[in-house]
Amino acid sequence: MALDEFILLGDALWLDFVNSARGRIVSPPDRLSDADAWARWSALQHLDGAGDPVPLARVREFRHRLTQLADALHEGRVAPAGVIGALNEQLGFAAGRQQLTRIGGDWHIRFAPFRPPATLAAIARSAAATLADTRTALRRCGAESCSLYFIDDSPTGSRRWCDAAVCGRHGRIERRRGAFR
Repeated sequence: MALDEFILLGDALWLDFVNSARGRIVSPPDRLSDADAWARWSALQHLDGAGDPVPLARVREFRHRLTQLADALHEGRVAPAGVIGALNEQLGFAAGRQQLTRIGGDWHIRFAPFRPPATLAAIARSAAATLADTRTALRRCGAESCSLYFIDDSPTGSRRWCDAAVCGRHGRIERRRGAFR
């Protein structure tokens, strides 16, 4: 059921989280309708949902903040300060240490958590990584009725749809219909 219940096309954990309140219809249902749905979503993402003893209202508030971030990045605006505060709050819950790691012959300092992050912390790390990488292009699906977000990692940076087989097909059909009218 969980595979049919959630749309996981964002190419980033935090966008899959944001997309749980979005969809391919004008008024999509909230896919995190209750604590059980939140647990199913976390399990589907292979995250420790039990490590998040937070009320569902707080989960939804965090999702709302991240939706503001997705809107800002999609529109080329600066991330809202309230979003940065919410991210930093979640990132601050992670206990761990800094450690040097050799990657490709170069030394990098990285944060090593003491235990796997809880779901909200993992989502926050995903959003922070997207925000920190200036080369990342975030897009909203170009299909008329779809509101899903995704990371455009296409070679030309011209990806238009969250899923070419679903939204892309619909878009091509509509363009053909318009050409023959």
